[in-house]
Amino acid sequence: MNVREYYAYLTAAREQLWNFLRALPAADLDRNLIETGDRFHCIKDLLLHVTDVEDHWVHGIALGDGVQAQYPHDWVQPRAQQYDLNWILEYSREVTRRTQALLDSGPDLDRSVKLVQDDPASDTVTLDQLLWNVMTHEVRHTAQIALMIRQLGHTPPWLDYMRFVRPQSTPAQAGAPDQGLDAGDLDDDL
Repeated sequence: MNVREYYAYLTAAREQLWNFLRALPAADLDRNLIETGDRFHCIKDLLLHVTDVEDHWVHGIALGDGVQAQYPHDWVQPRAQQYDLNWILEYSREVTRRTQALLDSGPDLDRSVKLVQDDPASDTVTLDQLLWNVMTHEVRHTAQIALMIRQLGHTPPWLDYMRFVRPQSTPAQAGAPDQGLDAGDLDDDL
């Protein structure tokens, strides 16, 4: 699997999650379910954080063109209860659109990216490694959100990769004739 394929899965799963969350009461999205957390306490905090991380690493660090300034908020202590869910999703859609455009452009995934731009001695990773880090980060927090949905008494949507992958059937599974036959052999039998 490559970055483009996995990001396509993540965006499809993300849309399913968002559709589910839109149907929940606003109070559920804002409920403090992580009381001992320093930074994140509710579902909306985690949604905003996932978007911030993708915007920061992919667009701010790798491309030098993040969108967070268009959606001003405190990314360290988001306190996302103050934001409407649609505002968070709009921000996330813009980040998603930009990341997809990057992937569609066929970037050099082996290109080095400095993790701290203004530090000459900063560690570097490849763009591929940075993207995998961002995607893995999202999966971890999506699992937390699914747990929080359960804590609220709801059943979260099924977001596993297998739900979104298009299965490939073999000729035998599809009921197709043996590959050794050609179309002319089939016509003779009819």
